[in-house]
Amino acid sequence: MKVATMSENREKRVTRRNVLKTGAGGAMGGWLAAAGLTGSEGRAEDPMPNVYDTLGVKPFINAAGTITTMGGSIMPPEVVAAWQAASRHFVDLRELQDRVGERIAELCRVEAALVTTGAAGAILLGTAAAVTHRDEGLIACLPVDPALGLQVVSQKSHRLCYDRQVEATGAKIIEVETRAELEAVLDDKTVMMMAYNVRETAGKIKRQEWIEVARKNNIPTLLDAAADTPPVDALWKYNDMGYDLVVFSGGKALRGPQDGGLLLGRKNLIEAAKRNTSPYCPTIGRGMKVSKEDMVAMWAAVERFVGMDASAEWREWERRIEAIESSLQRVPTVTTQRIVPPIANSVPHLLVFWDENELGISRSEVTSKLRDGEPSIRLARVSGTGSEGLLISVFMLQPGEDKIIGDRLRQILSRE
Repeated sequence: MKVATMSENREKRVTRRNVLKTGAGGAMGGWLAAAGLTGSEGRAEDPMPNVYDTLGVKPFINAAGTITTMGGSIMPPEVVAAWQAASRHFVDLRELQDRVGERIAELCRVEAALVTTGAAGAILLGTAAAVTHRDEGLIACLPVDPALGLQVVSQKSHRLCYDRQVEATGAKIIEVETRAELEAVLDDKTVMMMAYNVRETAGKIKRQEWIEVARKNNIPTLLDAAADTPPVDALWKYNDMGYDLVVFSGGKALRGPQDGGLLLGRKNLIEAAKRNTSPYCPTIGRGMKVSKEDMVAMWAAVERFVGMDASAEWREWERRIEAIESSLQRVPTVTTQRIVPPIANSVPHLLVFWDENELGISRSEVTSKLRDGEPSIRLARVSGTGSEGLLISVFMLQPGEDKIIGDRLRQILSRE
């Protein structure tokens, strides 16, 4: 009598077909089997089960863009493959952090790079670096005692909710509006000057002037450019302008893991940022662990992004917009306009307009019908697109979804 091996017993227990019969508890096993992660007998041509169905979570078509609350972006196959490959071995996390940082820095044409927990994590670690790079004894003290009076200077027009990451270090944010006010508040307690790239046009002090004052006073600068790729040269042009640290989201246009981010800039500040995060302890960033898988996947994502044919990708976005416009050509009163936001989310978007009185349906009603239909289609407004019309982002659409959106809009507006 043949005795089954442990491997054979495992394969009997975990196959794509039998786990899908065992209810919610086995559905995850079925999904893993179809992904080729369990050594099961699932065939390559078998469709991948939707893991979200198991949880009762309804996926949707993303016509909004790289929105955090909507999942950011979808990792392309090569990034997923890099993530999976990294999951199969043990490595020294600090060594990996260094090596991946070196590769990303080279790709981004900057002195140094650090993979972080999103853009928000990069802001916190960049601030922590600015606070501690001259005195490592402060690392274990973050957040610092407010009595120390450490301050980060920001333009009043640049205040956003992400400032909480700055304040988490114990530094106080000081608001200014003019260059005279800026120069008046700078002193030996000023650890950093903070700016948001998306707010550039709102501030009275423009980039070069901001950097000039910082350099004159030997104060590090941090620029948040979280959603400001493409274009690809955004990955280095702000450092080239003179910003000491620049922050990007890894899970937006770069299409790395959603919980990934990048901190790019001066080597001494990047090294200080490393000392303030995992796996070091005690640090303010100990809980902001970046896994070996996410580090490698972010490297793959940046390499893919830098090596892409940007013109071909742009043409594909324009083709998607054209497909939607074509579906709406015969709907009375409907007009369209193509726009590209100037800084963040700087990719082609479509604005759709119609006479609400003649068609008898408002923009909010159309948005609700798209959201509540099957499949659900989600929209959102992004900076630099104004407030008029129905905004459609084709940036994150999957194959065939442009036609679905065009058909649904035509049906809703035509009352088909």
